[in-house]
Amino acid sequence: MTSLAETLECLSPCALYSPPANWLQGRTAYGGLSSALALHVALNHVHEGLPPLKAAQVSFVGPVAGWMRFQAEVLRRGKSVTQIGVDARADDALAVRASFVFGGARSSSIRHNYIKRPDVQGPEAYGSPPSSVPVPDHFRNFDVRFVGDSVPVSGSVHPELVAWVRLKQPEGVKPEVAMLALGDCLPPASMACFTEPAPISSMNWSIDFPVPARASTWLLQRSRSLVGGDGYSFQVMEMWNEQGDLVMVSTQTVAIFV
Repeated sequence: MTSLAETLECLSPCALYSPPANWLQGRTAYGGLSSALALHVALNHVHEGLPPLKAAQVSFVGPVAGWMRFQAEVLRRGKSVTQIGVDARADDALAVRASFVFGGARSSSIRHNYIKRPDVQGPEAYGSPPSSVPVPDHFRNFDVRFVGDSVPVSGSVHPELVAWVRLKQPEGVKPEVAMLALGDCLPPASMACFTEPAPISSMNWSIDFPVPARASTWLLQRSRSLVGGDGYSFQVMEMWNEQGDLVMVSTQTVAIFV
């Protein structure tokens, strides 16, 4: 199994790249991997040092498969904020368009946090999904421990998933890149309501990072579908580290085929 670190080592800006089979989700690379690859290219495009990652916008335009090229561009570099754009193309077709915002801290009198962490036990209190449960190839790169009875394809009335997640092979991966790779690892929250497996496809991903990324073995992720209908679901995803810090808030539009 190709680790995330090994996958990143094979990626050079503008050079041909093909995602490993164990990171595929159907006919395309898993969205979290595509986002992490784009961030890796952005981080290596500017060598003078960047402030912490504050936000990202990722559009999944087409399949990330076959031979790809990633190319980065500094969109703007100000006193405290730098923005970098990254495109991934397969032949002449755009597959991923990402934009990353890096921002330094400023002194401010405003401080609040209204996103409450779920009241759950630590990851050691929960078990892994049974090995008999069918999962896509990319899912095997993570340890996932669902909290509660709402799990994918369980016919739940609540389109919500909560789980402790971690990379199986985190060595050699920058914290912000690892966080992006993990941030989309759960199935869409609406899949908790499915009664049988059906295709899904993430269309975009908007991510904010309230605090600078730092290494954390386990991350607690909550994914909630707020609106579903007409073959689409709009969901909110939140992530906390083991110390209880809110480290990621994101939204995503998902196409569902059921």
